[in-house]
Amino acid sequence: MASWWTRLTGGRANAPEEQKSASNQSLFALTGIADACWSAQGFSSLAHEGYGSNPVVYRCVRMIAEAATRVPLVVKASGEVLSEHPALALLARPNPHQSGTEMFEALYSYLYTAGNAYLEAVIVEGEVKGLFILRPDRMAVVAGKDGWPVAYDYTAGGRTVRLSQTAHEIPKVLHARLFHPLDDHYGLAPLEAARFSLDTHNAAAKWNKALLDNAARPSGALVYSAAAGNLSDEQFRRLKDELEVGFQGAANAGRPMVLEGGLDWKSMALSPRDMDFIEAKNAAAREIALAFGVPPMLLGIPGDNTYANYAEANRVFWRHSVVPLVRRLSQMLGCWLAPTFEGSLELVPCLDDIEALSEDRATLWERVGNAEFLDDDEKRELLGLGPRAEGGA
Repeated sequence: MASWWTRLTGGRANAPEEQKSASNQSLFALTGIADACWSAQGFSSLAHEGYGSNPVVYRCVRMIAEAATRVPLVVKASGEVLSEHPALALLARPNPHQSGTEMFEALYSYLYTAGNAYLEAVIVEGEVKGLFILRPDRMAVVAGKDGWPVAYDYTAGGRTVRLSQTAHEIPKVLHARLFHPLDDHYGLAPLEAARFSLDTHNAAAKWNKALLDNAARPSGALVYSAAAGNLSDEQFRRLKDELEVGFQGAANAGRPMVLEGGLDWKSMALSPRDMDFIEAKNAAAREIALAFGVPPMLLGIPGDNTYANYAEANRVFWRHSVVPLVRRLSQMLGCWLAPTFEGSLELVPCLDDIEALSEDRATLWERVGNAEFLDDDEKRELLGLGPRAEGGA
């Protein structure tokens, strides 16, 4: 502080020239620019700031989970495609508290908010009798000597239960995770990759709300410049009370302010137009959608003209985000559950009933149907169908 005062007074603490010209000077304060504040890392913080507080993140996760849950699964066993199988019955009603739709929706949502999703199998006499979804923030990997997980610790209600991966016919827990280049055991969520854009979008919303609550005016300062000297304590308190009661808040928007006694208003913040506020917020929203693999057009975010129309954007969403996710999870589930069912078991998604992919399926059927060098059984195999039954038409 001494260096500031020395520069302002030219090295003289009580210069007579400064005292004589005090009536012509203004008093002001400068505030330094602080470092940016980012939300804390970790599932709990990101889930609250993202899924629980940000409409873009919420909609992205919901769109992916709901779309992926709509894809029906079928079983390929011994070369046949089956729509009825004990494994499908288990997935349709995994436990007394959830339907299959609810379980899969939670599974996909956890995967995209935490980067990890866990399913616990209830195994009785070598058979899987139920499946339960587990919260990722309550799970901890117990690594063996070789670095691979040998168990998982689940903590809830002050108790910790160890779920062994080697005590049964199949591992007790299925751990689905997204790839993380710096972690051997836990996945990297899209929400983590979009953390900076998430904080930018949330900060813009909070700033906009605060601006509206303060009569839609940017921050500023009242500068006092008068020959009478500084404001007295009583004058300062009265001025502060009048500003808080009469001019702050949305109810006082547009109320004129009359300044007297050497007071002048100086704006000390950029206006929303100067900040390019709307475009900055939309850019953050597009980056969040990019991390989740959702075309911004489907979210109603303006300024994205990458796709010719909504239908094309929807097809890209299904091709690049939903279908790869469902295939990955169905393959993991099939490999996990296969040892508890007789014969070979392969879970595959059935995409024939997905309206957004109908054009792709029609093109495939036409291309395979025109392949004269293939017989009917080979064509059926390429289309994901089983061989004809003997004597069938």
